Amino acid sequence: MLATATVTAPATRTTLRAWGALLALSAAAFLFVTTETLPIGLLQPIGADLGASDSTVGLLVTYYGLVVVFTSLPLTQLTRAMPRRTLLTVVLAVFVVSTIASAVVDSYAMLLCARVVTAASQALFWSVVVPTAAGLFRPEIRGRVLAVLFAGSSLAAVVGVPAGTWLGQQMGWRAAFVGLASAALLTMIAVAVLLPNAQPGWDEDARGPQADVRRYVLLILVISLVVTGAFTFFTYVSPYLTDVVLLSPAMVSAALLLRGLAGLVGVVVGGALVDRRPNLAVALPVGVQAVALLGLRVFADNPAVALTLVALTGLAFAALTTALATRVLAVAPGNIALAASGVSTAVNVGITLGALFGSNLLAAFGPQSTAVVGGLLTLAGFILALGEPLLSRQPRPANARLGR
Repeated sequence: MLATATVTAPATRTTLRAWGALLALSAAAFLFVTTETLPIGLLQPIGADLGASDSTVGLLVTYYGLVVVFTSLPLTQLTRAMPRRTLLTVVLAVFVVSTIASAVVDSYAMLLCARVVTAASQALFWSVVVPTAAGLFRPEIRGRVLAVLFAGSSLAAVVGVPAGTWLGQQMGWRAAFVGLASAALLTMIAVAVLLPNAQPGWDEDARGPQADVRRYVLLILVISLVVTGAFTFFTYVSPYLTDVVLLSPAMVSAALLLRGLAGLVGVVVGGALVDRRPNLAVALPVGVQAVALLGLRVFADNPAVALTLVALTGLAFAALTTALATRVLAVAPGNIALAASGVSTAVNVGITLGALFGSNLLAAFGPQSTAVVGGLLTLAGFILALGEPLLSRQPRPANARLGR
């Protein structure tokens, strides 16, 4: 009988170099997420310079997400034989060049082309960075390791986009992209120096230690539903806060900052919980997000409660993405990198669909409808998440049921 290949435990490599490599990968995640969403904060400066409307500039984010959706799997398949250090160094080099190109273009069309290249590099980055980061450390602490990795993406909302927006307003939008490219160049050098050539014991062609195609597919469905629900509301959180809760624009910025800070807490909670209670680490934040989104409809007339619920959506979403990354590695039915790229695709499908649903709901029924529909989609994901542990229960052999 042939032995089933599984992900074996790498030797303990909690060395200074491993932690340095992890921090460099987290910094890269910070830069990619900041670059993806930065045009939202610079709609007017970019539009005024390139002669485009705010809505047209906003499409830079939409097209970015679509490129990630359609290129994650094929690019991962094409590059699966490349050493991880080489691949990630090349990915960051492409990011540097395309981001510099974004800063020097003289037309909207050229900016869009540069962003497409950046998006393709991001698609490949997210497909390989999770298994690469996890492979640096022993399996028992992978949840906490991925919490450090995803802290970079959470910080993008708290620090990256606000800082990039401020720099763009003070020195021109092009300066923000130059700053990102400069930081990416330093990050690329750090990755090239600190990331090992090989990761003993981490075979990306192997299956996860709890490989199960049914559970993997279910988790992908959970991701798609929950991300769609989150972005159905979050894409249009500003009109909800100003038109329904009646906050001032200054308070909206404070609310978003509060949500971002709560997201950092969620990353820590999700990373710690998934190592101890993996099933709870997935189901609990999905349930919290569903309650928070539906509660935004009920408590819209109470600003304090509404702000708390908005913060809870950020905490729950960050905790969930951290936990799901670890769970997917555990149940991956085949190539680890391809399994991770499936997660990246599901997330970006959710972002794109959520923005689309929210746009139509906002126009037809108003801001509160985005929270209600987002909550119902999340509730559907919660029901599926509760079913994942049931799939892990294997039927007992017939002779075991006949007696002890």
